[in-house]
Amino acid sequence: MKRPRVDVNLEELDQIIERGTQAPLSESESEKLRSALHALAGMLAKPRATEKTKNVLEQPDPPSPETDSGSPAEKTPGHGRNGASSYTGAQKVAVPHPELHPGDSCPGCEKGKVYPQKEPRTLVRIVGQAPLQATVYELDRLRCNLCGEVFTAQEPEGVGPEKYDETTAAMIALLKYGSGMPFYRLEKLEHLLGIPLPASTQWEIVEEAAEVIKAARDELIRQAAQGEVLHNDDTSMRVLRLAREPSDERTGVFTSGIVSTKQGQKIALYFTGRQHAGENLRDVLQHRVAELGAPIQMCDALSRNTPKLSDGAEILLANCLAHYLESDVIQSECAEGLYSAVNSS
Repeated sequence: MKRPRVDVNLEELDQIIERGTQAPLSESESEKLRSALHALAGMLAKPRATEKTKNVLEQPDPPSPETDSGSPAEKTPGHGRNGASSYTGAQKVAVPHPELHPGDSCPGCEKGKVYPQKEPRTLVRIVGQAPLQATVYELDRLRCNLCGEVFTAQEPEGVGPEKYDETTAAMIALLKYGSGMPFYRLEKLEHLLGIPLPASTQWEIVEEAAEVIKAARDELIRQAAQGEVLHNDDTSMRVLRLAREPSDERTGVFTSGIVSTKQGQKIALYFTGRQHAGENLRDVLQHRVAELGAPIQMCDALSRNTPKLSDGAEILLANCLAHYLESDVIQSECAEGLYSAVNSS
């Protein structure tokens, strides 16, 4: 807002202040002094709570967009919390009304009838629990004092004969390979919660479950081999004991990651062992259909990332610019070009 212009005569203001120390000011003198002080206060910088650009620098207000009077109002922003519909994995508990049923008379007006609403009122309650829970079933045993025969109660329906069911293996595998929680760390957590679960036992559970889903893993490898672009790289991996062939002279152990993309879909594969990323990619490409064109391989310029393919197999090698400039091929080509340029001059 534009401030009105105020003419200030400093000598006149000094005289007004001087007279104010001896006698009360007149109404006109008080108004003139007040106008001068307000004009001075309007020139001071406004206090700001933050150092944002819009607060430090004066910027004109953006023009408000013209909207039709008939257009619907914009959706108001949410409060940042998740609604009850966001808890898709939560257990749903239906709570019926203790007294009223659909079609009963209204206890308020005593004339109408009550009918159920389309949406119930929802309450979300979250409790903490162990990642892996245990249940101890205590089956009653009765013994005859004459013949000595013992009668044991039947186990509840659905308990099953196995101590660790399928969900146990799935949760351990998700925590270990999906969230990066080591076996020994999960062992300590479960121990603090009163459920002993040694790391060695966890490994045995996951190893047994891995045999069941081996067919699904093999299919993922086959599908990944049909990808259009394949990314691969590896990193070192510590394994306590790894069986090697007698002729193998390698001492390192690696985890290779291979990501295959095709039509917006991605498949991530991980291999841990003595082979490098290029050798693991070679094994994957052996499952590729011969009728498909050559895939694109994206990796750095390290030689062990490039697979040594069999006869007739092709691949289009692509490196990022930074790694490509570090490769032996481009450096040798630059050296040859520089040598030719010097000789020709």
